[in-house]
Amino acid sequence: MANELVTRSIEELSGLIRNKEVSPVELTDAVIDQVEKYDGKINAYILRTFDKARAMASAAEKEIAAGKYRGPLHGIPMAFKDAFYIKGEVTTMGSHIHKDFVPDIESTAVTRLGDAGAVFTGKLNLHEYGYGGTTSNPHFGVCHNPWDLAKIPGGSSGGSAAAVVADMAVASLGSDTVGSARIPAASCGVVGLKPTFGRVSKYGFFPLSWSFDHVGPTTKTVKDAAFLLEAISGYDAKDPTSVRTEHVEF
Repeated sequence: MANELVTRSIEELSGLIRNKEVSPVELTDAVIDQVEKYDGKINAYILRTFDKARAMASAAEKEIAAGKYRGPLHGIPMAFKDAFYIKGEVTTMGSHIHKDFVPDIESTAVTRLGDAGAVFTGKLNLHEYGYGGTTSNPHFGVCHNPWDLAKIPGGSSGGSAAAVVADMAVASLGSDTVGSARIPAASCGVVGLKPTFGRVSKYGFFPLSWSFDHVGPTTKTVKDAAFLLEAISGYDAKDPTSVRTEHVEF
């Protein structure tokens, strides 16, 4: 039986963490336990970065204890579609061609979530290069829909939706070109958001179609999606499609 903590939304968990009723370490351990119990059947993760996650959770716990609470994402475990560059971590784009590729740069969206205090649990399965709607990956295995393992989770961000609905990440970051976040969200019963073009930087994201790609959150609730969108939004000089806009509280 799952630890009930992993079933909760960011909105619920952030209040518990802020009030020191739940520890980021306790929550992260619960999410890791969920992955270890169930991902063997679901196959949402390509890369598990659990040592990093525990270190980030411990750092978050110490900051919060010292009165340095960063906001609603502080201490929240999340994972990323494996098309986002994380400095020092293998990034495959779902292909064996890139199975040993380790970027020396990092996605702006990933960095902004880290700055908000999020905990990174790993990289998630996707349709190879994001080019398809099933996440039936020939290299890293088929990702299954947690509601019915005989069915697909949609794609291309299938692992992002499967991980969230199976409580193997409190939230995730995916992308949407022609439905890659919305199709898995609809298939799995979670929220997948395609933000306005230019609102979220694509720097450090492996492109499928530069003029159509959008970076966006996959979450359990609309309010949770707003928390992530607020954290990752904003102008980025490293992305020529990024738009200068006033900060918006979503």
